[in-house]
Amino acid sequence: MNQEKKLPRSITSRVEEALTDTRIVTLQGARQVGKSTLAEEIVTRHSGRLVTLDDELTRTAATSDPATFVRQFPDGLLGIDEVQRVPELVLALKAAVDSDPRPGRFLLTGSANLLQLPVTQDSLAGRAESVELFGFSQGELLGIRETFIDRFLAGELFLEHQSDLTRHDYLIRACSGSYPEALSRLTERRRAAWLDNYIQRIVQRDAADISGLHRLADLPRLLRLLAARTSTELNQSNLATDADIPVRTLPPYLDLLQTLYLIDRLPAWSTNLSKRVVDRPTVFLLDTGLAARLTNLAAKGAGIDTNPDAAGRLIETFVIGELRRQLGWSNETPRMHHFRDRDGAEVDVILETPDGRIAAIEVKAGATVRTKDTRWLTHLRDHLGKRFVGGLILHAGQQAAPLGARLAAAPIDTLWASR
Repeated sequence: MNQEKKLPRSITSRVEEALTDTRIVTLQGARQVGKSTLAEEIVTRHSGRLVTLDDELTRTAATSDPATFVRQFPDGLLGIDEVQRVPELVLALKAAVDSDPRPGRFLLTGSANLLQLPVTQDSLAGRAESVELFGFSQGELLGIRETFIDRFLAGELFLEHQSDLTRHDYLIRACSGSYPEALSRLTERRRAAWLDNYIQRIVQRDAADISGLHRLADLPRLLRLLAARTSTELNQSNLATDADIPVRTLPPYLDLLQTLYLIDRLPAWSTNLSKRVVDRPTVFLLDTGLAARLTNLAAKGAGIDTNPDAAGRLIETFVIGELRRQLGWSNETPRMHHFRDRDGAEVDVILETPDGRIAAIEVKAGATVRTKDTRWLTHLRDHLGKRFVGGLILHAGQQAAPLGARLAAAPIDTLWASR
């Protein structure tokens, strides 16, 4: 069963909106998250034309004469799939839209963040809007367009929500991941085989397409080390030592993994609450199924008595990933951070809106929430005053409960629950 072709993607309306006023729209994300399928749907709806640079003949034509290639469908929407495979097209696209600035001329897809590549940064600036597509959200798998972020930032604490999911259920979802093709595999063994091949393909083709780094063969090992550290602070010195890579040469490899949408970094947040704020980002894998496979972790092996620390990091990564997806279509446009200071204060997720509102989330892999678990959310609330709209402890239990003014505990699946 190919779920990718059956399930609507919640980001679609944002792509359509961008096409109404922007000359080039780029749909970006990791390989195999459904970019080509979504691009085909949108281009077909606009009676346009879609070409893919994964096809060798098409790629040869694009490389030989980029200017003619981008002008092959001048009166409608031209979709170009996997555009990072022919970087020479970027200057031709710039020339085409500069001579004819109508909006909605090109829909590009790329398995790399095009605006992070040196060859495209200046050429596409002001001409292109990037829309990021990730693997399926839990809501998309259920046919629900999640509104958690908008509701939370409006002050809702979800006290009426009850869940029938257990900690093991969340681990199953986390270990299954979000890639459409992996989710279509019927057994854990088949999913593992797909993920192993996926990692090799990324290294052998996509990384080589966009990077001139010399140690690309080390990427799988580096990615495994990052998977073991998912949702922890990024200490580059320790990581470089474990990876046997000189620390001064590590940043380009981290940037490459982020450009390929395999990892992301959650920046530190501060509003002068403490002069002892730790300013290192946390690092996390964008797909928890890939993280689980890289660390050889299965739902059955992540019980409370077996590997609780790894399970806790995986569930936290799972929550951050769901929030990361929802940021793509929420009406609110907050930035997402983490907070920690050297005195021990720590909050997993901070959402800050452009008008200064703050909402905070703590993630617990267990089902029990104690009064002491609210101490840092209370700390934020008391220091921020009216700016603080709410704090939630998302946990693996089944009941929601109030924990004080503007504070509550709620089950993790609150993230994708409909009203």
